[in-house]
Amino acid sequence: MNLIQELRWRGMLHDFMPGTEEQLAAGMTSGYIGFDPTAKSLHIGNLATIMLLVHLQRAGHKPFALVGGATGMIGDPSGKSAERNLLDEETLRANQEGIKAQLEKFLDFNCGANSAEIVNNYDWFKEFSFLGFLREVGKHLTVNYMMAKDSVKKRISADEEGDRAEGLSFTEFSYQLIQGYDFYHLYKNKNVRLQMGASDQWGNITTGTELIRRIDGGKAFALVGKLVTKADGTKFGKSEGGNVWLDPNLTSPYKFYQFWLNLSDEETEKLIKVYTLLGQEEIEQLIAEHKQAPHLRVLQKALAKDVTIRVHSEEDYFAAVEASEILFGKGDLETLKGLKEDILLSVFEGVPQIAVSAADYRQTATVSDLLSEVTGSQIFESKGEAKRMIKNGGVSINRQKVQSTEEAVTQELLHQKYLVVQKGKKNYYLITVN
Repeated sequence: MNLIQELRWRGMLHDFMPGTEEQLAAGMTSGYIGFDPTAKSLHIGNLATIMLLVHLQRAGHKPFALVGGATGMIGDPSGKSAERNLLDEETLRANQEGIKAQLEKFLDFNCGANSAEIVNNYDWFKEFSFLGFLREVGKHLTVNYMMAKDSVKKRISADEEGDRAEGLSFTEFSYQLIQGYDFYHLYKNKNVRLQMGASDQWGNITTGTELIRRIDGGKAFALVGKLVTKADGTKFGKSEGGNVWLDPNLTSPYKFYQFWLNLSDEETEKLIKVYTLLGQEEIEQLIAEHKQAPHLRVLQKALAKDVTIRVHSEEDYFAAVEASEILFGKGDLETLKGLKEDILLSVFEGVPQIAVSAADYRQTATVSDLLSEVTGSQIFESKGEAKRMIKNGGVSINRQKVQSTEEAVTQELLHQKYLVVQKGKKNYYLITVN
C-alpha cells in the first residue's frame, strides 16, 4: 500500500496536486510540514498533522519538520477570524525548543537516507532585508493571485460586511508569500519536492509550488489531509478546559488518557485510524468487537492506550489506568500512594476540595469530628450524620473503610498532605492539610 492509499483508507486524505502520486512512486521524496511556535507545546490537533509526516516516513520518504521561527512572528490568517498577538523572540525560541522535543518522539532521526530533519525558517530569513525580499521574491507573485486565496478572501469579505472590525493586516497578507518562500528554499537547498499540511493550508502550500515554478521553472507538489473535527463539526483537539496539549505539564497524562477514553463511538471509530499506527485488519476487528459490547468501550481503550503511550510513556499509561479505576471504586491504599501528586490532583480535580490547617488536624480527636466540624460541615452537616453513615459502612478514607464512629485520626497523609474521603459509592472529597 503506497502513501496515498494508506492515507485514503485512514480517512486522512483531503486533496493533492496532479502528479503527486507519480512523484512519490518514482522514488524517495522529501516532504515537509511547517509548525508555528505560537505555544510551547503542540496539541492533539497538531498531532493529526504530525501523523502525515509519520506515514510519509513509513512509506520510505524523507520527512522535514519546519519550526517557523520567522513565520511565528507574523501569524497565519488561515482559519482565523482575527489577527493573533505577536510573540517576542525569547518566547518564540523557548516554544521552538519544546516543539522540537515533541517532534522527536514521533519521527525517526536516525534511520539512514530517509532520516527525519528539523529546520527553522528563521535561519534563512534572519539575514533577509525587506527590500531584498521584495526584489527576489515579491515580484514573482501578483496581488491578484494572492487575493484569490480563500484565507484572504474570507477575512476581507467579512470585514467589508461588517462582521469583524479587524480586517487583514499587511503582515498577515504577506504570510503566504513567506511560507511560499520556505518551500522554495527547501526545494533549492534540501531537494524537498512536497509540502503537506491540513486542508486549510492548501492556499499557502500551492503558493509555494507556484513560486517554485515562477522563480526556477521547477515542479513541486502539495498534499493536504482532512481537518479533524468533532461530531458537531467544530475543530478537534479541545476539551472543556481548553486545548489537549502534548506537554504533560499542560495536560497531565491522566487527563490526556481520559480525553480519548470519553470520546463518542462515532468519533473513536474515525480517530483510531488517524491517531494510531494500527493496521486496517486490526482496526476493523476492534470496531467489530466494540459493536458487540459497546459498554466495554474496547475501541476507546485501544485508542487511549496507543496514543498515551506514544505521546507520554507506558509508565504514564498504566498510572493513568490505575488513576481512572479509583473513581470506579477499584484500587486500595497502595494504589493511591503510588500515584504521583500531579496525577492524584488530576483525578480529583472535579471533586470538592477542603483545606484544613495542620494545627486543627493534629488536634482532631476522631474521624467523625474531622468529617463534620473540622471540615466546616462540607462533607457531613453534623457529627450525628457522620456517625450514622460510618455505622452503615458508607465512609472510607484513602480507600480504607472507617470502622468506628470513635476511630482516631491516624490515616497516612498522601504526599504528606492529602486525604481522599469517599462518602457512599460516588461522592468524593479531597482534604488538604496545610
